[in-house]
Amino acid sequence: MKSHLQPFMQYLTVEKGLSSSTLESYGRDVSQFLEFAEGRGAVTPEEIRRSHIMQYLAELRTAGRATATVNRNTVSLRAFFHYLLKERLIVQDPTLDMEMVKPSKKPPMILSIEEIERLLAAPDDATPQGMRDKAMIELLYATGIRVTELITLNVEDVHTDLKFARCSGASGKERVVPIGAIAAECVAVYTSGMRDKLLRGNQEEPALFLNSLGGRLTRQGFWKIIKKHAREAQIEQDITPHTLRHSFAAHLLEGGADLRSVQQMLGHADISTTQIYSGIARKNMKEVYENHHPRAR
Repeated sequence: MKSHLQPFMQYLTVEKGLSSSTLESYGRDVSQFLEFAEGRGAVTPEEIRRSHIMQYLAELRTAGRATATVNRNTVSLRAFFHYLLKERLIVQDPTLDMEMVKPSKKPPMILSIEEIERLLAAPDDATPQGMRDKAMIELLYATGIRVTELITLNVEDVHTDLKFARCSGASGKERVVPIGAIAAECVAVYTSGMRDKLLRGNQEEPALFLNSLGGRLTRQGFWKIIKKHAREAQIEQDITPHTLRHSFAAHLLEGGADLRSVQQMLGHADISTTQIYSGIARKNMKEVYENHHPRAR
């Protein structure tokens, strides 16, 4: 059945204009499902039943996969069977009217300012890799951009003298975000000498943040970096790159920033997405008041 996978990927590329990371996810999700279905006797698309899909998604949940992962697989399979139906390779879509799993709304993980300070101090800025790491973490916390936006930055996108960066979100929409003085200085130090030591002669590489081979750093590469420095900073929480984005938003609101400005900096299309941080900021302010005001208790 995997002979249908490549034409499906070409269809997504031409007709849907999806990003490379989204295409990769679709391909992986569908490929793994087809292996599952074949293992249960379905050797052609026509033999796949809704029960196969429901059993596969149930196994993902049993294996502890996140709700977002299960829902992404559902979306991938919907797209695949819609394609097969469109190409008349099947006569009935087994994913028709299939509902998504409602995600449980967990509060975002927020680091304290003291934890952020320890994390920012963890990289050894005397080495090219350490200065790169420090510049990346400072930039993430200073701007609240996503890790995908961070690793797709080119040198020309960050203006340390004017203290702003230009990045593109998941939808390809470009936005300009301000950068604090400390983050701007770290990026300037990195680009003024340390980055050249990572290039390994690849002078035409436009990427701002480089891996050990002189090419663009990947999401997986940055994930390992942030985990490493979190351990060095003795942060007990199992943080992710998105933790810095959450902390950026919560700390801004806690400091008195207005919700609309934070929404624009985060690149949220809907302000309701940003409002979750407002509740966290109010809770933190209440804790600060109760801990420090002489007549709070």
